[in-house]
Amino acid sequence: MRGVARAEAQRVSPDLLRSLAPPVWRGLPRRALATAGGLGLLLAGATRLPDHAPDAELGRLVLRLTALTGALGLAFLLDDPARNTTATTPVGRPRRTVLRLAAVVPLWALWWAAAVLLTPGPTRPALGPATLEAAGTAGAALVLATIAVRFTPAAEAGRSAAIRLGTAAAVAVLVPNRWGLLGTPEDPYWAATQLRWALLLAATVTLSVLWTPEPLRGRPRRSGSGRLGASGGGLSG
Repeated sequence: MRGVARAEAQRVSPDLLRSLAPPVWRGLPRRALATAGGLGLLLAGATRLPDHAPDAELGRLVLRLTALTGALGLAFLLDDPARNTTATTPVGRPRRTVLRLAAVVPLWALWWAAAVLLTPGPTRPALGPATLEAAGTAGAALVLATIAVRFTPAAEAGRSAAIRLGTAAAVAVLVPNRWGLLGTPEDPYWAATQLRWALLLAATVTLSVLWTPEPLRGRPRRSGSGRLGASGGGLSG
């Protein structure tokens, strides 16, 4: 019976997920996402203000700051004021998180495409490495938010995740390019820099998947006296 109950709890119908999508959408931290996204687009569009388009080096810096700004907004993605009431619903946190990501990831991709297009052609760095860095920065924001939600009881942990992301970005600036994440194509170790970004993205995605479920609270263990009593009852029967 216990196994059947567990299977029923894990079985979620598509109708239930569809009915859950509107409240999940309404519960998104739209103010934080819109503010960060708007600031990022303003940063990218600022490269069009000078009479002459800046060089690709400045464009790379601007797009990195744009990606960081957008990631600061994503740090608030898992904020849920109703967390303490939704923890016992038939739909667990992993599925609710997937619904949030399904709503936000396409918008993030369109936002990043708009930021790239706002950057003038001569200023625009190579699209592949820039997108990899933006994805890695977004992944870092999501894993920090996931850690904050999993290991703290706070319903809205986005602020602490954003502070940690900003701190990590400041530390990354201090790391020499030879071992860090902020190299340039002119560096002899540019390929290694891109490899580190790819590893960062893979690690953040993996950790986010592993730490999204609610932690187990521990199984009730049967006492030794109870086992002895049951054995004794069997022998006496």
